[in-house]
Amino acid sequence: MTQKIAVAILHGAGTPEENFAEEMIKKISEGFGKKLKKENLVFQSLFWSSIFEEEQNELWEKVQTGGELDYKFLRRFAIEFLADAIAYQPASAANQNYDKVHAYLSQCFSSLQKKAGPHAPLCVISHSLGSVVATNYFYDLQKKQNNIGKLTRRYMDDTPLEKGQTLTLFYSMGSPLALWSLRFNNFGEPISVPAPSIKKYYPTIDGEWLNFYDRDDILAYPLKGLNNKYQKAVTKDVEVNAGGFLTSWNPFSHIKYDTNNSAIDLIVDGLVRTWHNVNR
Repeated sequence: MTQKIAVAILHGAGTPEENFAEEMIKKISEGFGKKLKKENLVFQSLFWSSIFEEEQNELWEKVQTGGELDYKFLRRFAIEFLADAIAYQPASAANQNYDKVHAYLSQCFSSLQKKAGPHAPLCVISHSLGSVVATNYFYDLQKKQNNIGKLTRRYMDDTPLEKGQTLTLFYSMGSPLALWSLRFNNFGEPISVPAPSIKKYYPTIDGEWLNFYDRDDILAYPLKGLNNKYQKAVTKDVEVNAGGFLTSWNPFSHIKYDTNNSAIDLIVDGLVRTWHNVNR
């Protein structure tokens, strides 16, 4: 019996459509199928910003009652994109948004392990602020478990995948992690990819962390140069040219990584290598 690979996809800041990962899933599935002639990938899209959607809509209505505002389109953009980042920050109060978002992720990983298997190698693809959410989640599992909130623990079963022990592949796209690293001394400590515990289940597996960035994307930065720990943790910073004729040369490239063929090809290569390794 072959072992399937679990693939989790997190969107970036803002409130996309619930089917935000549909095109990327199609591209990855097609690329994987061409190389292996198999359908052994199990996908789960993590629509984490749904946690804030209702409050953001309410906020937008309230701020418009206080006076006339110019640049409404840009202001709405700012609320959807910047408010996610602000609302997600850890707080000392109980029932915080940080725990709510991670509880949602925990439920998604629970669903994923039921479909792919509790020991399935885990591939995480994260865009923009989603890369911050994902790394925080796995950092807490790997290195600071007292940060894990009560709500998150409630939805987390005792399976290797849900405990982050089978994290094998991590792909960050248009990531602002370099900016977030300013919160910590010496720019902080990254997660380990693959998870150190993966060797208990797949002793010879090779994981990777590829960080995709576009030089025109003002929110995305290389990570390996942050400090020695990032230098070792991140396999490679990969420059891509995201977007098409209207977006590839400007900051709007930030929202076009999910259709970039160069990035998709490298992700597919990682999935194929992993599948061969665990299904020898």
